[in-house]
Amino acid sequence: MSKDLSQTAYDHLWMHFTDMSSYENAPVPTIVRGEGTYIFDDKGKRYLDGLAGLFVVNAGHGRHELAETAYKQAQELAFFPIWSYAHPKAVELAERLADYAPGDLNKVFFTTGGGEAVETAWKLAKQYHKLTGNHTKYKVISRAVAYHGTPAGALSITGLPALKAPFEPLVPGAHKVPNTNIYRAPIHGDDPEAFGRWAADQIEQEILFEGADTVAAVFLEPVQNAGGCFPPPPGYFQRVREICDKYNVLLVSDEVICAFGRLGTMFACDKFDYVPDMITCAKGMTSGYSPIGACIISDRLAEPFYRGGGNTFLHGYTFGGHPVSAAVGLANLDVFEREGLNQHVLDNEGAFHATLQKLYDLPIVGDVRGNGFFYGIELVKDKATKETFNEEETERILYNAVSKGLFENGLYCRADDRGDPVVQLAPPLIADQSTFDEIESILRVVLTDAWAKL
Repeated sequence: MSKDLSQTAYDHLWMHFTDMSSYENAPVPTIVRGEGTYIFDDKGKRYLDGLAGLFVVNAGHGRHELAETAYKQAQELAFFPIWSYAHPKAVELAERLADYAPGDLNKVFFTTGGGEAVETAWKLAKQYHKLTGNHTKYKVISRAVAYHGTPAGALSITGLPALKAPFEPLVPGAHKVPNTNIYRAPIHGDDPEAFGRWAADQIEQEILFEGADTVAAVFLEPVQNAGGCFPPPPGYFQRVREICDKYNVLLVSDEVICAFGRLGTMFACDKFDYVPDMITCAKGMTSGYSPIGACIISDRLAEPFYRGGGNTFLHGYTFGGHPVSAAVGLANLDVFEREGLNQHVLDNEGAFHATLQKLYDLPIVGDVRGNGFFYGIELVKDKATKETFNEEETERILYNAVSKGLFENGLYCRADDRGDPVVQLAPPLIADQSTFDEIESILRVVLTDAWAKL
């Protein structure tokens, strides 16, 4: 990348979630190619993609057949909306997703991304309750620190105050309960089942506090992303399902990250044995080769819209179910099945976890948690007391030492403090022991250096 092009990037490309001032006098890092589990920058340097792009490139980089599928579909039908019309690839992909989904989740509403899928689910929940005589049900419950997207509704559901503050007031009716971070559990920290019951019961308490006749839905990720990969304690989702059924509250499984093999199953709710009323998904559906998202909906919720009487869901997106994206999604799922990617994750998740656990001998590593190929490593100032870093230390250690050190040493992943300082890892699903070892080796160097700078 030439100096001029880097300057052009700074002048015109407004990068997402980026402090643009940081590139005023520094070159913009630019990735130009990907192959397997690796990416390459404009200078030819190779990096291990430890985040699958952004929890997206599940089948790995450089899949020519997916690119060829997009090319062929664009020649045949590049675009047509699914507003009162259908096209074959959207129909086929909807059927395939319905076949994968649990229970009676048979209706697929396509979007172009995850935030739109979450927005869709909340709007559908509100209209469903109105159509079934529950006109006061509009509120949603989600968890502290959870991230659910950037559209106004999805951002309201998000539990990260700092992300919401610049845009308030947001959509009213979004309420928060504690998450499942057992490492910092306020109670039952030594008993996962008791902690899970307690965390689930907080949802019931919030429903009762707000009034069961006002709560429409609960939005939960199978493994919560923000805060650093919080898996559910044993029995948690079973108890949540009981609570939702008791109070006629819909359960939305937000699987934008966790679906399509990230945890070793096509849909993550299957990993933890619960059936939601809706699933929101996106990212891994095409492994990032073309953008698409979806809200998968139970027949029960769809019934008032399908039985006649003009009950139209007045909602949609121009590019939802895009022909090229749908075709790529089908081809991507073919790769999953042909190569057994889900089973590969199930067979290797223990090795990934065990390899990351080797880092416990470092004084800066407080917790290693997650599931499948989706892990977070929480960094601490004092391992014995679990004391975290102050604001100045976080800036100096996490963002300067760790984040920059990882990139300099050839590992692309996420170092962030949405909640507590964590390093997040989600490699492509084709990763193997050599990948895990390379991740652990680079992390060891970078975290050791960061601790020395404390």
